[in-house]
Amino acid sequence: MKTYEQINDRIESGKAVVLTADEVMDYVDKKGLQAAAKEVDVVTTATFGPMCSSGCFLNFGHSKPKIRMSEAWVADVLVYTGIAAVDVYLGCTQLRHGDPANMYPPGEFRYGGGHVIEDLVAGKTLQLFALSYGTDCYPLREIRTYFSIQDLNQAIMVNPRNCYQNYNVAINRSDRTIYTYMGKLEPHQKNGNYCSAGQLSPLLNDPFYETIGVGTRVWLAGAHGHVYAEGTQHAGGGARTPDGVPMGGAGTLALTGDMKQMKKEFVRGVSFIGYGVSLALGIGIPIPILNEEVLRRTCVRDRDILAPVVDYGVDYPQNTGNVIGHVSYEQLRTGQIQVDGKTIEVGSLSSYPKALEVANLLADEIRRGDFRLAAPIAPLRKDAKMKPLVKRGKNR
Repeated sequence: MKTYEQINDRIESGKAVVLTADEVMDYVDKKGLQAAAKEVDVVTTATFGPMCSSGCFLNFGHSKPKIRMSEAWVADVLVYTGIAAVDVYLGCTQLRHGDPANMYPPGEFRYGGGHVIEDLVAGKTLQLFALSYGTDCYPLREIRTYFSIQDLNQAIMVNPRNCYQNYNVAINRSDRTIYTYMGKLEPHQKNGNYCSAGQLSPLLNDPFYETIGVGTRVWLAGAHGHVYAEGTQHAGGGARTPDGVPMGGAGTLALTGDMKQMKKEFVRGVSFIGYGVSLALGIGIPIPILNEEVLRRTCVRDRDILAPVVDYGVDYPQNTGNVIGHVSYEQLRTGQIQVDGKTIEVGSLSSYPKALEVANLLADEIRRGDFRLAAPIAPLRKDAKMKPLVKRGKNR
Protein backbone atom coordinates (compact mmCIF):
# COMPACT_ATOMS: atom_id res chain seq x y z
CA MET A 1 0.00 0.00 0.00
CA LYS A 2 1.15 3.53 -0.83
CA THR A 3 -0.31 6.93 -0.08
CA TYR A 4 -0.50 10.08 -2.19
CA GLU A 5 1.92 11.72 0.25
CA GLN A 6 4.49 8.95 -0.17
CA ILE A 7 4.22 9.05 -3.95
CA ASN A 8 4.54 12.86 -4.02
CA ASP A 9 7.60 12.62 -1.76
CA ARG A 10 9.20 10.24 -4.27
CA ILE A 11 8.29 12.62 -7.11
CA GLU A 12 9.85 15.54 -5.26
CA SER A 13 13.04 13.58 -4.58
CA GLY A 14 13.29 12.47 -8.22
CA LYS A 15 12.95 8.78 -7.32
CA ALA A 16 9.45 8.10 -8.64
CA VAL A 17 9.03 5.23 -11.08
CA VAL A 18 6.65 6.41 -13.79
CA LEU A 19 5.37 4.37 -16.74
CA THR A 20 2.78 5.10 -19.40
CA ALA A 21 -0.32 2.92 -19.68
CA ASP A 22 1.20 1.68 -22.94
CA GLU A 23 4.35 0.49 -21.13
CA VAL A 24 2.97 -0.86 -17.87
CA MET A 25 1.25 -3.94 -19.32
CA ASP A 26 4.48 -5.58 -20.49
CA TYR A 27 6.28 -4.42 -17.33
CA VAL A 28 3.76 -6.21 -15.13
CA ASP A 29 3.91 -9.31 -17.34
CA LYS A 30 7.69 -9.35 -16.84
CA LYS A 31 7.91 -8.47 -13.13
CA GLY A 32 4.66 -9.87 -11.79
CA LEU A 33 1.84 -7.85 -10.26
CA GLN A 34 3.05 -7.90 -6.66
CA ALA A 35 6.63 -6.85 -7.43
CA ALA A 36 5.57 -4.25 -9.98
CA ALA A 37 3.10 -2.69 -7.52
CA LYS A 38 5.95 -2.11 -5.08
CA GLU A 39 8.16 -0.53 -7.75
CA VAL A 40 5.80 1.56 -9.90
CA ASP A 41 4.53 4.82 -8.42
CA VAL A 42 2.53 6.37 -11.26
CA VAL A 43 0.97 5.26 -14.55
CA THR A 44 0.17 8.02 -17.02
CA THR A 45 -2.94 7.76 -19.21
CA ALA A 46 -3.97 10.02 -22.07
CA THR A 47 -6.29 10.71 -24.96
CA PHE A 48 -6.40 13.04 -27.96
CA GLY A 49 -9.55 13.66 -29.94
CA PRO A 50 -12.60 15.87 -30.53
CA MET A 51 -14.39 16.96 -27.36
CA CYS A 52 -17.46 18.96 -28.31
CA SER A 53 -18.47 20.04 -24.80
CA SER A 54 -15.49 22.37 -24.38
CA GLY A 55 -15.02 26.12 -24.21
CA CYS A 56 -13.44 28.96 -22.28
CA PHE A 57 -14.11 32.01 -20.14
CA LEU A 58 -12.32 35.19 -21.24
CA ASN A 59 -11.94 38.43 -19.29
CA PHE A 60 -11.04 41.50 -21.35
CA GLY A 61 -10.71 44.09 -18.60
CA HIS A 62 -12.40 47.49 -18.76
CA SER A 63 -12.18 50.03 -21.56
CA LYS A 64 -12.34 53.83 -21.17
CA PRO A 65 -15.20 54.58 -20.90
CA LYS A 66 -16.51 51.25 -19.59
CA ILE A 67 -18.85 48.90 -21.42
CA ARG A 68 -21.17 46.17 -20.20
CA MET A 69 -21.09 43.76 -23.15
CA SER A 70 -24.59 42.52 -23.98
CA GLU A 71 -23.61 41.02 -27.34
CA ALA A 72 -20.10 40.15 -28.49
CA TRP A 73 -18.19 38.29 -31.17
CA VAL A 74 -14.57 37.12 -31.27
CA ALA A 75 -13.29 36.66 -34.82
CA ASP A 76 -16.96 36.88 -35.87
CA VAL A 77 -17.88 33.94 -33.60
CA LEU A 78 -20.66 34.71 -31.11
CA VAL A 79 -19.72 34.48 -27.42
CA TYR A 80 -22.05 34.28 -24.42
CA THR A 81 -22.34 37.55 -22.47
CA GLY A 82 -24.97 36.75 -19.86
CA ILE A 83 -22.46 37.15 -17.04
CA ALA A 84 -20.43 40.12 -15.71
CA ALA A 85 -19.62 43.17 -17.82
CA VAL A 86 -16.46 42.05 -19.63
CA ASP A 87 -16.56 38.30 -19.04
CA VAL A 88 -17.63 36.05 -21.92
CA TYR A 89 -17.86 32.31 -22.56
CA LEU A 90 -16.81 30.92 -25.94
CA GLY A 91 -18.15 27.48 -26.84
CA CYS A 92 -16.15 25.34 -29.23
CA THR A 93 -19.16 24.34 -31.39
CA GLN A 94 -20.37 27.90 -32.01
CA LEU A 95 -20.45 28.76 -35.73
CA ARG A 96 -18.98 31.88 -37.26
CA HIS A 97 -21.47 34.66 -38.01
CA GLY A 98 -22.86 34.21 -41.52
CA ASP A 99 -21.77 30.60 -41.88
CA PRO A 100 -24.31 28.99 -44.24
CA ALA A 101 -24.22 25.84 -42.06
CA ASN A 102 -26.16 23.11 -43.90
CA MET A 103 -28.15 25.46 -46.15
CA TYR A 104 -26.40 23.79 -49.09
CA PRO A 105 -25.60 20.36 -47.63
CA PRO A 106 -23.14 19.12 -46.76
CA GLY A 107 -21.84 22.33 -45.18
CA GLU A 108 -18.11 22.90 -44.89
CA PHE A 109 -18.04 24.58 -41.45
CA ARG A 110 -14.59 26.04 -42.05
CA TYR A 111 -14.27 28.11 -38.87
CA GLY A 112 -15.94 28.33 -35.49
CA GLY A 113 -15.41 28.37 -31.75
CA GLY A 114 -12.87 25.55 -31.70
CA HIS A 115 -10.74 27.34 -34.26
CA VAL A 116 -10.91 30.57 -32.24
CA ILE A 117 -9.66 28.68 -29.18
CA GLU A 118 -6.84 27.17 -31.25
CA ASP A 119 -5.89 30.63 -32.56
CA LEU A 120 -5.96 32.09 -29.05
CA VAL A 121 -3.61 29.43 -27.69
CA ALA A 122 -1.36 29.92 -30.73
CA GLY A 123 -1.00 33.62 -29.78
CA LYS A 124 -2.75 35.04 -32.83
CA THR A 125 -4.32 38.50 -32.88
CA LEU A 126 -8.12 38.38 -33.07
CA GLN A 127 -10.93 40.92 -33.35
CA LEU A 128 -13.41 41.64 -30.55
CA PHE A 129 -16.65 43.39 -31.49
CA ALA A 130 -19.13 44.12 -28.71
CA LEU A 131 -22.42 45.98 -28.31
CA SER A 132 -24.26 47.28 -25.25
CA TYR A 133 -27.56 48.93 -24.38
CA GLY A 134 -25.62 51.38 -22.16
CA THR A 135 -26.05 52.14 -18.46
CA ASP A 136 -25.01 54.96 -16.14
CA CYS A 137 -22.08 52.90 -14.88
CA TYR A 138 -21.24 51.36 -18.27
CA PRO A 139 -21.98 54.12 -20.82
CA LEU A 140 -20.08 52.80 -23.89
CA ARG A 141 -22.43 51.21 -26.43
CA GLU A 142 -20.00 49.72 -28.95
CA ILE A 143 -16.37 48.70 -29.16
CA ARG A 144 -14.21 47.11 -31.84
CA THR A 145 -10.63 46.23 -30.98
CA TYR A 146 -7.92 43.62 -31.48
CA PHE A 147 -6.24 41.45 -28.87
CA SER A 148 -4.17 38.33 -28.22
CA ILE A 149 -4.35 35.93 -25.30
CA GLN A 150 -1.62 37.83 -23.47
CA ASP A 151 -3.84 40.94 -23.41
CA LEU A 152 -6.51 39.08 -21.44
CA ASN A 153 -6.66 39.03 -17.67
CA GLN A 154 -7.84 35.44 -17.74
CA ALA A 155 -8.37 32.81 -20.41
CA ILE A 156 -9.67 29.77 -18.57
CA MET A 157 -10.72 26.62 -20.37
CA VAL A 158 -13.83 25.21 -18.68
CA ASN A 159 -15.10 22.03 -20.29
CA PRO A 160 -18.35 20.47 -19.02
CA ARG A 161 -17.72 17.08 -20.65
CA ASN A 162 -14.39 15.53 -21.69
CA CYS A 163 -12.75 12.09 -21.65
CA TYR A 164 -15.67 9.76 -22.33
CA GLN A 165 -14.79 6.46 -20.71
CA ASN A 166 -15.79 4.48 -23.80
CA TYR A 167 -17.67 5.36 -26.97
CA ASN A 168 -19.69 4.13 -29.92
CA VAL A 169 -18.50 2.68 -33.17
CA ALA A 170 -20.65 4.52 -35.69
CA ILE A 171 -21.93 2.80 -38.84
CA ASN A 172 -24.71 3.65 -41.27
CA ARG A 173 -27.29 1.07 -42.29
CA SER A 174 -29.44 3.53 -44.26
CA ASP A 175 -29.37 3.82 -48.06
CA ARG A 176 -27.80 7.31 -48.16
CA THR A 177 -24.55 8.92 -47.09
CA ILE A 178 -24.85 10.73 -43.76
CA TYR A 179 -22.67 13.38 -42.10
CA THR A 180 -22.30 13.23 -38.33
CA TYR A 181 -20.05 14.28 -35.45
CA MET A 182 -18.54 10.82 -35.98
CA GLY A 183 -17.59 11.79 -39.51
CA LYS A 184 -18.88 10.81 -42.92
CA LEU A 185 -20.64 7.43 -42.96
CA GLU A 186 -21.34 5.68 -46.24
CA PRO A 187 -24.64 3.82 -46.81
CA HIS A 188 -25.17 0.10 -46.30
CA GLN A 189 -22.49 0.01 -43.55
CA LYS A 190 -19.61 0.46 -45.99
CA ASN A 191 -17.47 2.12 -43.31
CA GLY A 192 -17.40 2.93 -39.62
CA ASN A 193 -15.69 5.36 -37.25
CA TYR A 194 -14.70 5.17 -33.58
CA CYS A 195 -13.17 7.67 -31.16
CA SER A 196 -11.09 6.52 -28.19
CA ALA A 197 -7.49 5.86 -27.19
CA GLY A 198 -8.62 2.49 -25.85
CA GLN A 199 -6.05 0.96 -23.49
CA LEU A 200 -4.37 4.36 -23.06
CA SER A 201 -7.59 6.24 -22.21
CA PRO A 202 -7.82 7.63 -18.64
CA LEU A 203 -11.12 6.30 -17.33
CA LEU A 204 -10.64 2.88 -18.93
CA ASN A 205 -7.54 2.54 -16.73
CA ASP A 206 -9.56 3.50 -13.64
CA PRO A 207 -12.93 1.94 -14.46
CA PHE A 208 -14.44 2.31 -10.98
CA TYR A 209 -13.09 5.86 -10.41
CA GLU A 210 -10.84 4.79 -7.53
CA THR A 211 -8.19 7.46 -8.16
CA ILE A 212 -9.81 9.88 -10.64
CA GLY A 213 -12.39 12.16 -9.07
CA VAL A 214 -13.22 15.78 -8.31
CA GLY A 215 -9.95 17.56 -7.56
CA THR A 216 -7.69 15.20 -9.52
CA ARG A 217 -4.88 17.10 -11.25
CA VAL A 218 -4.74 16.67 -15.02
CA TRP A 219 -2.52 17.66 -17.92
CA LEU A 220 -4.90 19.69 -20.09
CA ALA A 221 -3.21 20.46 -23.41
CA GLY A 222 -0.01 21.24 -21.53
CA ALA A 223 -1.55 23.24 -18.67
CA HIS A 224 -1.81 21.85 -15.17
CA GLY A 225 -5.56 21.71 -14.63
CA HIS A 226 -7.96 19.64 -12.60
CA VAL A 227 -11.29 17.82 -12.58
CA TYR A 228 -13.86 20.27 -11.22
CA ALA A 229 -16.92 17.99 -11.37
CA GLU A 230 -18.25 14.83 -12.93
CA GLY A 231 -18.83 15.55 -16.60
CA THR A 232 -22.26 16.13 -18.05
CA GLN A 233 -23.95 12.87 -19.12
CA HIS A 234 -21.73 10.96 -16.68
CA ALA A 235 -23.36 7.54 -16.42
CA GLY A 236 -21.10 5.18 -14.54
CA GLY A 237 -23.92 2.74 -13.79
CA GLY A 238 -24.12 1.09 -17.21
CA ALA A 239 -23.30 -2.45 -18.32
CA ARG A 240 -19.75 -3.70 -17.76
CA THR A 241 -17.66 -6.73 -18.70
CA PRO A 242 -16.83 -9.31 -15.97
CA ASP A 243 -13.58 -7.35 -15.42
CA GLY A 244 -15.52 -4.13 -14.82
CA VAL A 245 -14.80 -2.40 -18.13
CA PRO A 246 -17.79 -0.31 -19.30
CA MET A 247 -19.44 -1.48 -22.51
CA GLY A 248 -20.84 1.97 -23.33
CA GLY A 249 -20.04 5.65 -22.86
CA ALA A 250 -20.18 5.52 -19.01
CA GLY A 251 -18.06 8.09 -17.17
CA THR A 252 -17.07 11.63 -18.20
CA LEU A 253 -15.01 14.42 -16.64
CA ALA A 254 -15.48 18.19 -16.35
CA LEU A 255 -12.05 19.80 -16.71
CA THR A 256 -10.52 23.24 -16.34
CA GLY A 257 -7.11 24.80 -16.93
CA ASP A 258 -5.24 28.01 -17.78
CA MET A 259 -5.13 28.49 -21.55
CA LYS A 260 -2.07 30.73 -21.26
CA GLN A 261 -0.09 27.63 -20.23
CA MET A 262 -1.35 25.38 -23.05
CA LYS A 263 0.62 24.03 -25.99
CA LYS A 264 -0.86 24.84 -29.39
CA GLU A 265 -0.21 21.39 -30.87
CA PHE A 266 -2.68 19.89 -28.40
CA VAL A 267 -5.48 22.40 -29.03
CA ARG A 268 -6.91 22.04 -32.54
CA GLY A 269 -10.07 23.36 -34.13
CA VAL A 270 -12.01 20.70 -36.02
CA SER A 271 -14.41 20.94 -38.96
CA PHE A 272 -16.86 18.09 -39.56
CA ILE A 273 -18.29 18.25 -43.07
CA GLY A 274 -22.08 18.34 -42.91
CA TYR A 275 -22.14 18.58 -39.10
CA GLY A 276 -20.29 21.53 -37.56
CA VAL A 277 -17.18 22.54 -35.67
CA SER A 278 -15.50 21.23 -32.56
CA LEU A 279 -12.22 21.16 -30.65
CA ALA A 280 -9.65 18.36 -30.38
CA LEU A 281 -7.68 18.27 -27.13
CA GLY A 282 -4.77 16.33 -25.70
CA ILE A 283 -5.44 15.29 -22.08
CA GLY A 284 -3.25 13.31 -19.72
CA ILE A 285 -4.17 11.98 -16.27
CA PRO A 286 -1.77 10.30 -13.82
CA ILE A 287 -2.91 7.28 -11.84
CA PRO A 288 -1.15 6.75 -8.50
CA ILE A 289 -0.37 3.09 -7.89
CA LEU A 290 -1.78 2.88 -4.38
CA ASN A 291 -2.07 -0.92 -4.38
CA GLU A 292 -1.98 -4.02 -6.56
CA GLU A 293 -5.60 -3.72 -7.62
CA VAL A 294 -5.13 -0.19 -8.96
CA LEU A 295 -2.11 -1.41 -10.92
CA ARG A 296 -4.01 -4.42 -12.25
CA ARG A 297 -6.70 -2.17 -13.67
CA THR A 298 -4.10 -0.07 -15.53
CA CYS A 299 -3.06 -3.24 -17.38
CA VAL A 300 -6.29 -3.30 -19.37
CA ARG A 301 -5.59 -4.12 -23.01
CA ASP A 302 -7.43 -3.24 -26.19
CA ARG A 303 -8.59 -6.84 -26.46
CA ASP A 304 -10.38 -6.47 -23.10
CA ILE A 305 -12.30 -3.30 -24.05
CA LEU A 306 -15.58 -3.66 -25.97
CA ALA A 307 -17.14 -0.75 -27.84
CA PRO A 308 -20.82 -0.71 -28.86
CA VAL A 309 -21.62 -0.67 -32.58
CA VAL A 310 -24.49 1.74 -33.27
CA ASP A 311 -26.41 2.59 -36.45
CA TYR A 312 -26.24 6.36 -36.96
CA GLY A 313 -28.60 6.11 -39.91
CA VAL A 314 -31.65 5.32 -37.72
CA ASP A 315 -30.97 4.13 -34.17
CA TYR A 316 -28.79 6.99 -32.96
CA PRO A 317 -30.86 9.92 -34.33
CA GLN A 318 -34.13 8.29 -33.23
CA ASN A 319 -32.67 7.44 -29.79
CA THR A 320 -33.88 3.85 -29.93
CA GLY A 321 -31.11 2.64 -27.62
CA ASN A 322 -30.45 -0.29 -29.94
CA VAL A 323 -26.90 -1.65 -30.01
CA ILE A 324 -26.04 -3.89 -32.95
CA GLY A 325 -23.20 -5.61 -31.11
CA HIS A 326 -19.80 -5.05 -29.54
CA VAL A 327 -16.26 -5.19 -30.94
CA SER A 328 -12.91 -4.94 -29.18
CA TYR A 329 -10.44 -2.13 -29.66
CA GLU A 330 -7.94 -4.77 -30.75
CA GLN A 331 -10.26 -5.50 -33.67
CA LEU A 332 -10.85 -1.79 -34.33
CA ARG A 333 -7.13 -1.07 -34.57
CA THR A 334 -6.75 -3.58 -37.39
CA GLY A 335 -8.86 -1.22 -39.52
CA GLN A 336 -11.62 -3.77 -40.05
CA ILE A 337 -14.46 -5.23 -38.02
CA GLN A 338 -17.09 -7.87 -38.63
CA VAL A 339 -20.75 -6.92 -38.20
CA ASP A 340 -23.44 -9.46 -39.06
CA GLY A 341 -20.91 -11.38 -41.11
CA LYS A 342 -19.91 -8.34 -43.16
CA THR A 343 -16.41 -6.81 -43.15
CA ILE A 344 -16.48 -3.07 -42.48
CA GLU A 345 -13.54 -0.70 -42.89
CA VAL A 346 -13.14 1.49 -39.80
CA GLY A 347 -11.18 4.63 -38.97
CA SER A 348 -10.41 6.53 -35.78
CA LEU A 349 -11.29 10.15 -35.03
CA SER A 350 -8.84 10.10 -32.12
CA SER A 351 -5.08 9.78 -32.45
CA TYR A 352 -3.33 7.03 -30.49
CA PRO A 353 0.17 8.35 -31.39
CA LYS A 354 -0.78 11.83 -30.20
CA ALA A 355 -2.29 10.41 -26.99
CA LEU A 356 0.91 8.43 -26.42
CA GLU A 357 2.89 11.63 -26.87
CA VAL A 358 0.77 13.25 -24.15
CA ALA A 359 1.27 10.28 -21.82
CA ASN A 360 5.05 10.50 -22.30
CA LEU A 361 5.15 14.28 -21.80
CA LEU A 362 3.20 13.93 -18.56
CA ALA A 363 5.45 11.09 -17.42
CA ASP A 364 8.52 13.24 -18.09
CA GLU A 365 7.07 16.14 -16.08
CA ILE A 366 6.39 13.82 -13.13
CA ARG A 367 9.91 12.37 -13.29
CA ARG A 368 11.38 15.90 -13.23
CA GLY A 369 9.25 16.77 -10.22
CA ASP A 370 7.26 19.38 -12.17
CA PHE A 371 3.87 17.67 -11.74
CA ARG A 372 2.58 16.42 -8.39
CA LEU A 373 -0.51 14.32 -7.79
CA ALA A 374 -3.64 15.40 -5.92
CA ALA A 375 -6.07 13.09 -4.16
CA PRO A 376 -9.73 13.58 -5.13
CA ILE A 377 -11.82 15.69 -2.77
CA ALA A 378 -15.01 13.89 -3.90
CA PRO A 379 -15.61 10.66 -5.86
CA LEU A 380 -17.35 10.27 -9.19
CA ARG A 381 -20.67 8.44 -8.96
CA LYS A 382 -20.46 4.76 -9.88
CA ASP A 383 -24.23 4.23 -10.16
CA ALA A 384 -25.29 7.30 -12.19
CA LYS A 385 -27.76 6.82 -15.05
CA MET A 386 -28.37 9.31 -17.86
CA LYS A 387 -31.90 10.71 -18.02
CA PRO A 388 -33.60 11.43 -21.35
CA LEU A 389 -35.29 14.67 -22.36
CA VAL A 390 -39.02 13.91 -22.29
CA LYS A 391 -41.47 16.04 -24.25
CA ARG A 392 -44.31 16.96 -21.88
CA GLY A 393 -47.25 19.29 -21.73
CA LYS A 394 -47.37 22.20 -19.27
CA ASN A 395 -49.48 20.34 -16.72
CA ARG A 396 -47.85 17.24 -15.20
